[in-house]
Amino acid sequence: MADDTLISDLLPEWTAFRDTAANRHPDSGTACAAWTTRDIVAHQAGNAVELGHVLAAHLDRRPIPETRTFEQREPPFRQMSDEERIAALDHVIAELARVLERGLDEPDAWVPWTGRRMKVEWFGEHMRSELILHRWDLAGDDELATTQLARPWITIHAVEAVGRPLLRRGAAGLPGTSFTARLRVSDQPDVILTGGAELNISLGPADHNTQPALTTDAAARVLLLWGRQPADMTRLHSNVGPDQLGTVRTLLAGY
Repeated sequence: MADDTLISDLLPEWTAFRDTAANRHPDSGTACAAWTTRDIVAHQAGNAVELGHVLAAHLDRRPIPETRTFEQREPPFRQMSDEERIAALDHVIAELARVLERGLDEPDAWVPWTGRRMKVEWFGEHMRSELILHRWDLAGDDELATTQLARPWITIHAVEAVGRPLLRRGAAGLPGTSFTARLRVSDQPDVILTGGAELNISLGPADHNTQPALTTDAAARVLLLWGRQPADMTRLHSNVGPDQLGTVRTLLAGY
């Protein structure tokens, strides 16, 4: 299968991300406060390399390498010229797509990743999530970003494949008292946050006897889970009071 077809089949959000990134000045600021477009491109290249590196080791039945940190995998791409960096991103995305294709025969196999385990099929979903979220960082709440973020699979991936790592930074800023809070979207399962000794995030049916900490649309909820927020804050609704809402917002600091 040709690379372009393979990429569009397995990473369908790639073209939109690449077009958006390529049409912005590399020095332009983004919704990631410390990052420019240049930084996001380097980050995405590092993501693609590491996902492919770890998954290929599993598929080749080699020892699984420890997942490298962002600080370890991004510097080679940050040191490139802007033109070289975009070309390198094109190359590593094509390489990742070829590895993902090899994994189609064993989607439910478990692979070590950043101190936890991910199913083989989640490796593609993780890159797709990165493409969607970081395109939003570049383009904001445009129609395409909102449509992509609202798809149920991206919420499921954030909860089931990423889970507690999304909460760790925020949890460090909270007291150890236990709490449970729900993030509700009308046509999707609740996202349930529990804090204290057993920090956790899960999906569950809406319990209409329980007041949600936040009710919002699906796209805005995904942004919150990843430590972001929509430009229009009226998309978020809550009447649980500032203490509980403040706790939830502190917890949702993202990576």
